[in-house]
Amino acid sequence: MTRFLISFDDGWMDVPDSEMAAVGDAAHGVMREAKEAGAWVFGGGLHTQRATVVATDGTMTDGPFPETKPVMGGFSIIDVGSRDEALTWARKFAAACRCPQEVREIMDDPEA
Repeated sequence: MTRFLISFDDGWMDVPDSEMAAVGDAAHGVMREAKEAGAWVFGGGLHTQRATVVATDGTMTDGPFPETKPVMGGFSIIDVGSRDEALTWARKFAAACRCPQEVREIMDDPEA
């Protein structure tokens, strides 16, 4: 099995506040389906906020700022047998979240 990150940019989801509950319900429905299929690992939405960047020397700076640089708005990690299966789940999340989804394979790490 291979793990994939399915994610979307914070700016890609342009849903009116009045429809966010329906989007959440739809996304949770896909998550439940992925759990039942044994594909779900972990995921969630991220608050729109600036991040703190920690450099290799330990210094910290504020940023990136969502209004100046693309930032992740939410993600799902799934464990499936192929990239095609990952793309199938991404299509379901795209429909539920009403926004495009990016799909990236997570490198295998025997220590993880």
